[in-house]
Amino acid sequence: MGRSDGRKIKTAGLEYAVAAHIMARRTDALNMITLNIPVEPMRRYMNQKRKEGKRYSHLSLFLAAIVQTIAEYPALNRFVVNKRIYARNEIAIGMVVLKGGKIDGVSTTDKMRFPKNATLDDVNDIIGAYIEKNRDENDVNGTDKAAGFLVSAPGLLRSAVSVAKWADKHNILPKAVIELSPFHATMMFTNLASIKTGHIYHHIYDFGTTSLTLSVGKMHDVPVTKKGEMTYERCIPMGLVMDERIASGSYFAIAFQRFQKLLECPELLETPANVKEDIP
Repeated sequence: MGRSDGRKIKTAGLEYAVAAHIMARRTDALNMITLNIPVEPMRRYMNQKRKEGKRYSHLSLFLAAIVQTIAEYPALNRFVVNKRIYARNEIAIGMVVLKGGKIDGVSTTDKMRFPKNATLDDVNDIIGAYIEKNRDENDVNGTDKAAGFLVSAPGLLRSAVSVAKWADKHNILPKAVIELSPFHATMMFTNLASIKTGHIYHHIYDFGTTSLTLSVGKMHDVPVTKKGEMTYERCIPMGLVMDERIASGSYFAIAFQRFQKLLECPELLETPANVKEDIP
């Protein structure tokens, strides 16, 4: 039976088929790395655009670079369910938003959907609408409503989660549930710099289909060698966690080198990505 959120890939390579059986759970297949993104190129770009009347945040640059990287390296948008590999139909990124912008307040999680050919302006608009919708303390999104209903009766949540896991494994989880679920997304993104803390390696859930998590921490100085001399460069650290069953280590390395390049040259984000489709 097919899935509403992706299509099965049968020609991804023998090593991926074997890995999906050896590492049956997503938590068995985690690889982690820290990316240090130089601050100065982004600061310079944002200042120049502000003079032109355009305002971008670091968040807009980060997510625009993520979307373009996934569009150009589509294996990043794969997921594994019941030992089978799927190509996701859309680029969807889950993100926590603090209600009212308060650190000690209530938070909510939803997901944003991006066109594969999205530019920085497109991403900036989508983020703005997403935050405005979810930051309102009086507004309750569909995910929160569903969660509130499930915890309203003793034992209901436990039973519902068990049934949902079974249905997802057998590709019969309703499309409406998948569309609401932040666990069924390309990536889970968390900006810990907004609460003035360091980056972490955020776990990937066994429930759902998310194969990547990216955590942004507060700025720090990184030692680098320039012209034979040791110096320090102000960077934004990111903790990346990957499900290694969806792509090879070399593929991940090349893809996130491109991600870093996009943030070192943010002008590249103004034009659509060179979109590539996954295996036909």
